[in-house]
Amino acid sequence: MDTTNDLTRARVLITGGTGFVGSHVAVALAGAGAEVELLDNLCHSSPNVVDRLSSLTGVDVPLHRVDLRRHEQIPPVFSGAPFDAVVHCAGLKSVAESISRPLDYYDNNVVGTLNLLRAMDEAGCRRLVFSSSATVYSPVGVPPLDETAPIGPINPYGRTKSVVEGILEELCEADPAWSVYNLRYFNPVGAHPSGRIGEDPNTDPANLVPRVLDVALGVKPEIAVYGSDYDTPDGTCIRDYIHVCDLAEGHVAAVARLDSSAGCRAVNLGTGTGHSVLEVVDSVRRVSGREVPIRPQGRRSGDQPISVADASLAETELGWSARRGLDEMCGDAWNWRRSNPRGFEENA
Repeated sequence: MDTTNDLTRARVLITGGTGFVGSHVAVALAGAGAEVELLDNLCHSSPNVVDRLSSLTGVDVPLHRVDLRRHEQIPPVFSGAPFDAVVHCAGLKSVAESISRPLDYYDNNVVGTLNLLRAMDEAGCRRLVFSSSATVYSPVGVPPLDETAPIGPINPYGRTKSVVEGILEELCEADPAWSVYNLRYFNPVGAHPSGRIGEDPNTDPANLVPRVLDVALGVKPEIAVYGSDYDTPDGTCIRDYIHVCDLAEGHVAAVARLDSSAGCRAVNLGTGTGHSVLEVVDSVRRVSGREVPIRPQGRRSGDQPISVADASLAETELGWSARRGLDEMCGDAWNWRRSNPRGFEENA
């Protein structure tokens, strides 16, 4: 592989490849010329994603149905033609669920990663892009948060990401043959503009945009807005939302630069621009033409008023910056949900 975003003939394995982020990364990597294979246990995704990816990319996209917690299942994936790199998107990702099921989160996110790293090392594949999270940052950090902001996650999900980052840093220190990017991203939303792939949570969504879309679709009567008295322009929390296609392109840029230097590097992926809860609601109203009633609620414990990325390092290190705005994010998400009211289980 070279240091441009032309990945022609590069072979890349994507763990969690049928998930929301992983599937969009697959499309973006294929568009850059890479040969993509997926690894997933399908615990929170549908096998119908594979056919849709093949139709979008124009090539067969193989799926290895593997559970990373089962170490014996992983080496056969690496027994064929060698992979140039792995993009590691597999992981449980609900903050609320992690609080009630911490052991499952450590088992899946940490033990699963250890098993993957051992298999990669044995196969001689030591190039990795890890989908980390902005939840690794401490709430005492002052936004916009750059990569030097204090680390201090406040929930088990964020701690699993921080633990894995620490493992990867120590691995790269111990063995200079490894090259790793830890991509800390903020709030991915949107969908592929084709409407063929998008976010399809199989549980009640905890993040804002899918819940607002449920209201616009008439699935739910109103959206609860938690807190209206924060020190922000409209009193509601502000977050850095990023289009999942921009996020996928950031992963491509990181894969393309893995050979440029050894070591472990952390890079934020975000827009650097925050949007409030009410701004997101207004955007969904615009793109859908539907009413979205809100129900003000009190503040939720643990919510920070503002969480926004400083993504300038991504531009200098990876040559990447986000290009899509909030209305495009919400418009593509609306197109996906409207076209696929039952997600991947309908019109697959």
